[in-house]
Amino acid sequence: MSNTKLTDSYWQNRYEKGEIGWDMGQLSPPLKAYFDQLTDKKARILIPGCGNAHEAAYLHEQGFTNVFLLDWAKAPLKAFHEQHPDFNQNHLLHINFFEFNTAASARFDLIIEQTFFCAINPSLRPAYVQQCAKLLKPTGKLVGLLFNIPLYEDHPPYGGQKEEYEKLFSTQFHIHTMETCYNSISPRAGNELFLKLLAK
Repeated sequence: MSNTKLTDSYWQNRYEKGEIGWDMGQLSPPLKAYFDQLTDKKARILIPGCGNAHEAAYLHEQGFTNVFLLDWAKAPLKAFHEQHPDFNQNHLLHINFFEFNTAASARFDLIIEQTFFCAINPSLRPAYVQQCAKLLKPTGKLVGLLFNIPLYEDHPPYGGQKEEYEKLFSTQFHIHTMETCYNSISPRAGNELFLKLLAK
């Protein structure tokens, strides 16, 4: 896949056509287990490439008030707002993740990774790591799931392997956890890594 496909219209068309086959249609069990341990309901949380944002819906229902959704396509943001009209509309960010910038005082405590990393061209992965580090507070964390298997080479979702990820993320983060999930849904059992990375 060439970088020219990474446009807002490309992703908008995929949402309109329902071509987001790796969306499991629910909050993933590993992320739910992590969210259920969080106690600071005012933590600033960013979900880039949020898609249908099952994670945000759950956090919102649990009373988290500073969750921000970011997507390059308008369709998922519009759908989320329609389904959750009481969610702060100012926290729905229609922008290219790689062009998103924020003041130091507005950086995030937590960035959630759920099928965004696998959707971008692998050539952009170093830039993804740098951007996550830039958007986090000094005490911030990047937490989420990565596919630990080879997937497609010419279109998303793209996969990868743990050794590759360790080398990539260690440039900007301390690796606290990067292990095979014990509680993935059945179709993904053994093929997902849970990661918890600490800002350097």
